[in-house]
Amino acid sequence: MDFDKLVHQPTRLQIFAYLYQHGETSFPTLREELDVTEGNLSSHLQTMEEAEAIDVQKQFVDRKPRTTYALTEMGRSKFEDHIGTLEALIEDLDG
Repeated sequence: MDFDKLVHQPTRLQIFAYLYQHGETSFPTLREELDVTEGNLSSHLQTMEEAEAIDVQKQFVDRKPRTTYALTEMGRSKFEDHIGTLEALIEDLDG
């Protein structure tokens, strides 16, 4: 079984799972909820954005910049495919 390296990497898997469950989320919320450094999170989000797995929205709220992230349809599909691969692996082990 081949795992999608974009999704399978542990920190990115956490990001995929969080965004899949919670929808659009701000950078500070992701950083806090996943307990990762700003640099680490930023690097993984950039990788996901370049792969078109997330949509990035930048806006100003009360004159302060606010960046939010959400999975694209492709991102949701990649995560669901990854979960399907894991479930198939478990079924094979049980079989």
